[in-house]
Amino acid sequence: MSDEGIKHVLEVLACGHQSKATQELFLREFFRIIEETGKTFEVMRLQLPVINFPLMKVVFEDHRTYASPTAASAKESLWQSLEEDIIPSHSVMKTNWLESQPKILPKKYKESNVCVAGEAIKVDISLKNPLQIPISISNVSLICKHSTEYDDTESDANGHLIEYQNNKEFRAAVSVSGDFSLETSLFTLSEVDISMRGGETILVQLTVTPKIEGSLKIIGVRWKLSGSVVGVCNFQSDIVRKKVAKGKRKPKQSVKDNLQFLVIKSLPRLEGVIHDLPTTVCAGDLRRLTLELRNPSKISVKNLKMRISHPRFLNVAAQEVMNSEFPSCLEKQASSSQSCSQVDDAKAKNSVFVFPETVASSWETPLRWPLWFRAAASGSISLYITIYYEMEDGSSVITYRTLRMQYNLEVLPSLEVSFQTSRSPSRLQEFLVRMDVINKTASETFQVHQLSCVGDQWELALLQPIDSVMPLKFLMAGQALSYFFKLKNHRTRGSTEDDISSLATSGRADVSLLDSDSPGLFDASIPPLNLFHHQERVHQERHKQGHGSTVDFILISKSWSDSSAGLPRTTKVFSHHTCHCRIASNSPIWWLMDGPRSVGHDFAAAAFCEINLSMTIYNNSEDAVSVRINTFDSTPSVNLVNPGASSSGDEVGWHQTSNPSEAKVTSPDVTGTRVGKALPTESVSPFIWSGSSSTRVNLEPLTSVEVPLQISVFSPGTFDLSNYSLHWNLVPSSGNEGGRENDSRVSSGTCNGHSYHITVLQKE
Repeated sequence: MSDEGIKHVLEVLACGHQSKATQELFLREFFRIIEETGKTFEVMRLQLPVINFPLMKVVFEDHRTYASPTAASAKESLWQSLEEDIIPSHSVMKTNWLESQPKILPKKYKESNVCVAGEAIKVDISLKNPLQIPISISNVSLICKHSTEYDDTESDANGHLIEYQNNKEFRAAVSVSGDFSLETSLFTLSEVDISMRGGETILVQLTVTPKIEGSLKIIGVRWKLSGSVVGVCNFQSDIVRKKVAKGKRKPKQSVKDNLQFLVIKSLPRLEGVIHDLPTTVCAGDLRRLTLELRNPSKISVKNLKMRISHPRFLNVAAQEVMNSEFPSCLEKQASSSQSCSQVDDAKAKNSVFVFPETVASSWETPLRWPLWFRAAASGSISLYITIYYEMEDGSSVITYRTLRMQYNLEVLPSLEVSFQTSRSPSRLQEFLVRMDVINKTASETFQVHQLSCVGDQWELALLQPIDSVMPLKFLMAGQALSYFFKLKNHRTRGSTEDDISSLATSGRADVSLLDSDSPGLFDASIPPLNLFHHQERVHQERHKQGHGSTVDFILISKSWSDSSAGLPRTTKVFSHHTCHCRIASNSPIWWLMDGPRSVGHDFAAAAFCEINLSMTIYNNSEDAVSVRINTFDSTPSVNLVNPGASSSGDEVGWHQTSNPSEAKVTSPDVTGTRVGKALPTESVSPFIWSGSSSTRVNLEPLTSVEVPLQISVFSPGTFDLSNYSLHWNLVPSSGNEGGRENDSRVSSGTCNGHSYHITVLQKE
């Protein structure tokens, strides 16, 4: 049987329209005839199996190396944006660094891919069985040509490689027809054996590893069908080239263009792994991890740099953290200073970590460095880490390399935390805070440990004993709790935004949510809590609308992992950060009326009573404010003591009664004001504001002023002194008038008066 006959029969067998029984009959009879001949036949473009060229992918490493297949499959544009600030600038490099050897390399190799001796080139090939019956494929491997000289010879257009078989120069370097030797003096090939079900598609990965410098071509792939027929596919002729119309842009680099390589001498290649990084974790989980870098080469590397794509999730720790116990290293120390560890904004935005100059990775000992991890938000997250390093031996055309690492993790919901703040009605710069915590997990149990306010101007205290809030001391799955706190602002003029965002709490803004016998508080002013809080402030940043302070909260909780296989239980720490909670309205001013609540006066001896009051106004903004107090003498909604009034059924307010049992219970109307007995139109107001009806004061940023006020009361009763208003205007600082145009805040406004009730009684 001739080769042409074999080829023709196989083309008939590959027809998928025949029935399964017919395919089994033809294939069984065909293999019987082949076995009787005692020969092994080679067939070009054998369609059993079919190679899907559009799905073919070539993965190799030049100055870019990958820690895992997932990192190699990520988009190149993503890695380029991550490495933009750490690799050498293109302005100091040649457009193509192969131009450094223009006389040595032929022109065609300046466009070649570059690989390193001793490092594998991987080719993913998609194979499909066109038949309805299973087939057996063995000895699948690449066909490669490697030369220590920069050879310009092209393979035959028809894909036959017989000329290489007769050429002594290439005989040991090329896998030729009928030659399944995987080990040569110039490269090493991998091979796989597969069994394919009817109609099945399989993706196989084949590798070639060049051993020495030179030029390498991946020419094709070969395999054995049922151990009898050798299939050969030549990529050079079988990959269809895209035609480019005249005047149109050249298409992207095809797979064929990725099959020619310039092999350079062996280089150091770092291997990296992050130990104990979870694949599934609950939101807020805070951990210490370890980055380990190994250098199998005996050539050391230097100038190590690292950049992380999501510093909100992963941050670099100080090296001394490696020797500390976690999480006890986060607890407050009795001897610790009250100063805060400030976060450098520029360094945090750059997110490039430069390893100390004393750190170098050699083959003798691996490099281990601690990392902080926090599951910042729920969802599917991909973390990308790139590590840049330079060769100690700078003689290679590649002077630096990057190690690219990718980790995918799933973050599940844990605690949902929300805050509501309201101003205290009786004290300036004091607020009431409500914290709601809901356990969103299906089975996790948490111990709510502490609440901290960010900034040294805050003082936080619980309003009720902790035992009344959480008698069981644990927050079960699906359970919700509410806590109430008193928050006081100690901010004064001269404090800066850095002071506000700092985590130096001086102990006033840390509240334990456990009993007194529980362990100590965590220090929110040290890494990693301050590092991750800085990232949360940036992520949760809101455009400035309105005036006044905002406050940040950090809720810290604990959980314990189940002990298994005799291992002790481990403590998990969770931190939830809520930033930019506004504690003031759109007005930059706060004020408080102060004075007597009850006054006695003999109206028979004197027609009116003068009562002195004071109003304290506080400017909560960082701009100077001009405030005008306007008072109104119109008749207010009051309850008058009218001795001559009869006790009618629809009469409300203060009135004379003959019997206490006849007193009526008053109720407010829909507007919230009490309906009193109408005064005669000719009567005067029961009280008036004495002195000027308009008072203006100027306040510097974060300062307060006390304004004296006075009213004159003409009859007994209870009066609501809310018939005033405060009109405010921002006063721009000198040289900042132009900046006001881009300020989204309102520059002026009017605030209505707060209710302040005073009772005037007839003195006997």
